[in-house]
Amino acid sequence: MDRSPVVAGRFYTSDGAELSVEVNGYLNTADVPGVQPTLLAMVPHAGYMFSGAVAGKTLGAANLASTVLLLGPNHTGKGEPLAVWPDGKWLYPGGCLGVEEMFAQALLEDIPALTADTKAHDMEHSLEVVVPFLAALNPVSTCVPIAVAEHRLDVLREVAAGMAAVIQKRGNPVSVVVSSDMSHFVSADQARELDGLALQAVLDLDPERLFREVRDRHITMCGVLPMTMGLMVAKALGASRAELVEYTNSGVVSGDYEQVVGYAGVLVS
Repeated sequence: MDRSPVVAGRFYTSDGAELSVEVNGYLNTADVPGVQPTLLAMVPHAGYMFSGAVAGKTLGAANLASTVLLLGPNHTGKGEPLAVWPDGKWLYPGGCLGVEEMFAQALLEDIPALTADTKAHDMEHSLEVVVPFLAALNPVSTCVPIAVAEHRLDVLREVAAGMAAVIQKRGNPVSVVVSSDMSHFVSADQARELDGLALQAVLDLDPERLFREVRDRHITMCGVLPMTMGLMVAKALGASRAELVEYTNSGVVSGDYEQVVGYAGVLVS
């Protein structure tokens, strides 16, 4: 089953040629990727005018595998808590990114908590806005999109262990790409302070601390659940370092520093 874009013309242009120019422009701002494989990349998912530069600079510097496990939050509340889009293609203006059906089926067969469910993705923007970047980086790459709304840390831990086992068993490398914005609608100073706590846990490769910091300090990081799980997967695959590529907030574009959203780009290898 193919997925058609739902935020084209709002979060990014609906013109395919313009989209290609814009996305490649963002990617071209990145440093040259290193030789070390990227196990995980975290990028934001706001409208491109606000967060496209962070996403491009981060993904452009990544050394991603040709298969991507794409994890994002579920803003709509629809569907299952761990919803896998199992097949078909994800369309965007001017192109598409294929879903790797065999990998999706292996995950579904080996991890009971995962469910094949497209409803969770129907109106969800967090993964859609990342797809044009992945396709621009590697037009023949494939993905398995998963919307994550599971709040139980023990379940996230169990699923992450299962994902890592499936990846190791398949033999071919997989990179995890997590879609997440940081603090929402606080001052720029508050966002920098709170996001700094969450990001330090990420940089220390400590997913449990990330989960606790966000929960206990009421940090409005919308993708903390997929990032917690994704970081657990990366650690199980041997992650040893994390780098903050960029951090900014919406006030840089809007001029409003009293009510901002924070955006961060992180690479884990």
